[in-house]
Amino acid sequence: MRVVVGYVPLESDLGVPLLSQNRQFQWFSRPTYVYPMVPASAATLLKASGHDVLWLDGIAEGLSQEQFEKRFLEFNPDVFLLETKTPVVKATWRKVDRLKKIAPQCRIVLCGDHVTAFPEESLQNCAADYVLRGGDYDFSIAALVAALAAGTPPPNGFWWRGPDGVPVSSGPFDNKANDLAKLPEIDRALTRWELYSRKNGNFRRTPGSYTMAARDCWWGKCAFCSWTTLYPEWRHRTPTQLLDEVQHLVDGFGVREIFDDSGCFPAGAWLREFCEGMKERGLSRRVTMGCNMIPGALDAGMYRLMAEAGFKFVLFGLESANHDTLSRINKCPLAKNVEESMRMAHEAGLRPHVTCMIGYPWESAEDARRTIDLTRSLFDRGWIDTLQGTIVIPYPGTPLFRQCRENGWLRTEDWDRYDMREPIMRCPIPDDELRALVRGLYGSFLTPRFALRQLRSIRSVSDATFLFRAALRVAGHLLDFRKSR
Repeated sequence: MRVVVGYVPLESDLGVPLLSQNRQFQWFSRPTYVYPMVPASAATLLKASGHDVLWLDGIAEGLSQEQFEKRFLEFNPDVFLLETKTPVVKATWRKVDRLKKIAPQCRIVLCGDHVTAFPEESLQNCAADYVLRGGDYDFSIAALVAALAAGTPPPNGFWWRGPDGVPVSSGPFDNKANDLAKLPEIDRALTRWELYSRKNGNFRRTPGSYTMAARDCWWGKCAFCSWTTLYPEWRHRTPTQLLDEVQHLVDGFGVREIFDDSGCFPAGAWLREFCEGMKERGLSRRVTMGCNMIPGALDAGMYRLMAEAGFKFVLFGLESANHDTLSRINKCPLAKNVEESMRMAHEAGLRPHVTCMIGYPWESAEDARRTIDLTRSLFDRGWIDTLQGTIVIPYPGTPLFRQCRENGWLRTEDWDRYDMREPIMRCPIPDDELRALVRGLYGSFLTPRFALRQLRSIRSVSDATFLFRAALRVAGHLLDFRKSR
């Protein structure tokens, strides 16, 4: 069969949509593209199964709707796998209806965390043929395409319209049997890896690319995280498989930096084996690694081993300085040890990055300022290098969203507004003050000591270019939270 995997263009004066491989959707003032690992794996598995596959990312390629449709129709697909998220789901419905008018023979399959939470909603609001629940797009779409080719019923995890037009389901999504170790290595040429290799704030050295050792986070219980709905069961590939992939990216494509986007990188014996492998293969001297990590999960010795293995950038979810908030959002208890983790990571030679959120329904302005004070202190001591600050959004399907509905905290269920530019939950802090507090997070690093350290850290043109791009991104974020809509 002929299958398209990709993203439709989503034109907006808000900026470029960061939709792929992103747990929390954002519009970016400056183009930012993240390699969509799981859709890329889906395209690879479909090709390995003997199907004709076209990778068509209208966002990363900067295609107009007309250009996208021309290439779509020229390929004449039987199936189109299309990922969407909450803030653009209504726009996606309109795009689906347009595609069904010009290519009625194509079966359109929607996937993503929003449609996983509300599968019937999309079938009722657009002409999509199937909705996939769950995050293993690769295993699921391969099974669906095989069923369509054979004329057999869809596999578990799919919704579609019955003969009377009413949405029906094949059964619940279950990822326990999907063994990541059996997946082929992603076909980077097929999936246009170069589109995502330079315009990305995580990369100090380019070209850069992504890997994904696990789906998704071994804690997997944070109440705000939309990907807990996609990956109810944590699984990982073997250290050797990831080492082989890193080797291929370096030798075959000249990749200089890699970020592994597992919700949390595997720890313990797995991490030790991977790090030792990086050193033994000489990869630690040829490529820079980055990953997500839960504060408190590693000791000083493991951070030192990561640095020896070529790791530099490590992203930590700080979320809030208030322990009551961390308990309410069900953050891993280890994460309360954030300051000690930042110190150990920094002293090992790593560059810690933290994510923080403002606007919890139970936090006062004083509580929010404690988070700003903590980040300012971490910056001033040199224990973190960068941060991302956002307004908390309760995504459909998450425990936080259910809690909001139960407590009457939601201001709206207009999905267009769930893009982190405004508060969706009622909270004690006025909107303008809330935006000022988010700006305060980005301003927390503006201390003379931090600025001097950054200037002293410049060792190459890549370092200088990265710092310049980082300054532009911060300016863009400050503009994002400047005023009300």
